Amino acid sequence: MTKKSSVHFSNRERRKSQSSLDDMNDSGTMSNNNNNHRSPSRSSASRSSGAKSPTRSNGATTHRFDKQDRPGVDRTDTSASGWQTENEDDGDKPKELSDFEKKKQTFITRAIWTLVMIAIFFGSMFAGHIYVIIIVTAVQIISFKEVIAISNVPSRARSLRFTKTLNWYFLGSTMYFLYGESVIYYFKHIVLIDKVLLPFATHHRFISFMLYVMGFVFFVGSLQKGHYRFQFTQFAWTHMALYLIVVQAHFIMNNIFEGMIWFFLPVMLVITNDIFAYICGITFGRTQLIKLSPKKTVEGFVGAWVCTVIIGFGLTNLLMRSPYFICPVNDLGANIFTGLTCVPNPVFTPHTYSLPFIPHTFTLLPKTLTVSPMQFHIFIMSTFASLIAPFGGFFASGLKRTFNIKDFGDSIPGHGGMTDRMDCQFIMGFFAFMYYQSFIAVYKASVGSVIETAITGLTAEEQMEVVKGLAKHLYNQGEVGYQVVEYLGREFGTALKHR
Repeated sequence: MTKKSSVHFSNRERRKSQSSLDDMNDSGTMSNNNNNHRSPSRSSASRSSGAKSPTRSNGATTHRFDKQDRPGVDRTDTSASGWQTENEDDGDKPKELSDFEKKKQTFITRAIWTLVMIAIFFGSMFAGHIYVIIIVTAVQIISFKEVIAISNVPSRARSLRFTKTLNWYFLGSTMYFLYGESVIYYFKHIVLIDKVLLPFATHHRFISFMLYVMGFVFFVGSLQKGHYRFQFTQFAWTHMALYLIVVQAHFIMNNIFEGMIWFFLPVMLVITNDIFAYICGITFGRTQLIKLSPKKTVEGFVGAWVCTVIIGFGLTNLLMRSPYFICPVNDLGANIFTGLTCVPNPVFTPHTYSLPFIPHTFTLLPKTLTVSPMQFHIFIMSTFASLIAPFGGFFASGLKRTFNIKDFGDSIPGHGGMTDRMDCQFIMGFFAFMYYQSFIAVYKASVGSVIETAITGLTAEEQMEVVKGLAKHLYNQGEVGYQVVEYLGREFGTALKHR
């Protein structure tokens, strides 16, 4: 009989089952047996004695592997394959998080990134208008990328050429047109007197049109047989994204040029409405508002409107006191510390209004009300932010349901994509620009508009006459000396002789 060797297993080593060990020893003791097979029967003695280890018959020496034979190793259950499953080191296996832990981690992530976004928002706003413009541009590009990515998945599967390239080309040409329009409009006094920039400013719209036409021709040339329907769908999808995201974000940028308050107020009204819609909804919301967003309730919708109007009044009253917020941009290098100076728009000047509906018999009630017209305008803007702007979010929800996705992307950890956070902001910024231009803006001649009229509508000789006339006017007002008038007259006369 072969002597059984002592077997020791480490705590993390996989071990065979008891039956496998018995087979190994049986093969060792029966190596000289010509029959060389294992009996399927167990000895009656083993069954009667309740032995834990199976024994072999046919004359083979019976071996029993008890716990004493394997010091430090406990008997454990094994799987059907004979490998230990219960006494493994569970530290190597990832543990499933409970629902509470998952919600806790999500809440922490959302809270951290919410604070990060608030810090970036206020930091850029106080640092200056140019930094806010950079933030808006980044949001614009990221949102366009997220929306286009929804439809780009099938294009990669079909291996269609130039689909993504055309998307970005149309984005670039559209941004060139829109940004150029804003720069030329607000900085005519700089662009139109620069020798290099003047041709681009004068022919800006024609250049933009030709850029678009080049993309259009390239798209037609890239059409492939068998994919016409899909490619035209992509073309339409791209233009929808350009209109809903890029064009609306362009008007938000114009709001920044008109004054920081026209950018900050619409953004804060939407955020305020979103917060109070959630608070009012979970507090006393009962009636479902719209099926696209099952969690939205009528009570939360109306309650958020009331809260947004109240906070809008208070926030407007605070911002009107700062010239940095109410003055249009005349210096892109300005910040909250240097500030801006301007003649305030009349909408920020308090006016006294009589209250005709107060009877004279009520002597204790005031007969007049002193308030700035901006407080009436903010009521309209708060109402739009509460009752209309949320439909931008409903539109985004319907779009996500169409493609069966939860979020537009993962640009912001814990919040989904940038488009998920900006779906209401785009339409609100567009409305703020249109409302400002229609009811608040004061239209008067500016230095840029006068220079533009002189350059585009007058000859060089006529432009010189205008300059000499302005110089004489300034001399009569005591602003410049007579030497300036003499110098301009002499130099312009010399220039005209050499023409």
